[in-house]
Amino acid sequence: MNTTLGRPRLPATAAAVVTVVLWASAFVAIRSAGRAYSPGALALGRLASGALTLVVIWAVRREGLPPRAAWRGILQSGLLWFGLYMAILNWGERQVDAGTAALVVNVGPLLIALLGARLLGDSTPPRLLAGMTVSFAGAVIVGLSMSDGGRYSVLGVVLCLLAALAYACGVVAQKPALARASALQVTTFGCLTGAVACLPFAGQLAEESVRAPVPATLDMVYLGVFPTALAFTTWAYALARTTASRMGATTYAVPALVVLMSWLALGEVPGVLTLVGGVLCLAGVAVSRSQRRAGRPVRVATGRPRPE
Repeated sequence: MNTTLGRPRLPATAAAVVTVVLWASAFVAIRSAGRAYSPGALALGRLASGALTLVVIWAVRREGLPPRAAWRGILQSGLLWFGLYMAILNWGERQVDAGTAALVVNVGPLLIALLGARLLGDSTPPRLLAGMTVSFAGAVIVGLSMSDGGRYSVLGVVLCLLAALAYACGVVAQKPALARASALQVTTFGCLTGAVACLPFAGQLAEESVRAPVPATLDMVYLGVFPTALAFTTWAYALARTTASRMGATTYAVPALVVLMSWLALGEVPGVLTLVGGVLCLAGVAVSRSQRRAGRPVRVATGRPRPE
């Protein structure tokens, strides 16, 4: 089925929109939950909530176990993206301000494009590259404008870079698995793998959950059910129907949505520079996901039509 033209493309686009909206909302929830939970405990609590939700849905739908050929990609993406990425990013955001973290982590889509072209044979059309360039420039502006005055930590920057690398490698590892298993299977067992990898933080989670305020715990559960269980499933659904590079570019909409949600939910009025960066992020995503329209055939010397 052709997923690049016509109606079949719409469900994948809708899934991508759901993903970026929920991932943007995660930044607001993390800011609350992160005050009461340490990085590892927060990652485990989020993954445990997400895994429980996914297992229930998987059992109700009776999709069964993924085929053997899909397990390598599932385990790799589970360890790298669900487990390592979430724990390291939570840690890194404690070392640098949110703007710096967002700026460094947004290297991820560029790494996805490079790894996708190298390992998956993804094409990198000019529109995609141009859109990613515009979006990255917007992400840089948003990150700098949200910086709290230069609180830079070498350790924090390194951790955020490692998080971006884990994210990119996880996406590239997940793509082949989606050719052999469903989006729900890949997400469910990837989340379970990440939760198992974070089990060493179980003691911290148990201790901190006793004294954590209820809103922080609810935010952690929200992170597991919506930005993890639901958003990672819609991500996998869309990724199975497009290239890793194009999906990675889509996530550049997240900084713009974070600015809007912080404005609406937290009353944090963005500055002009932040708004400009957000607009650039969205514009770049629009360019990267656009398709070149077929033009009229051009006549050549032989008299036969040649496509533009």
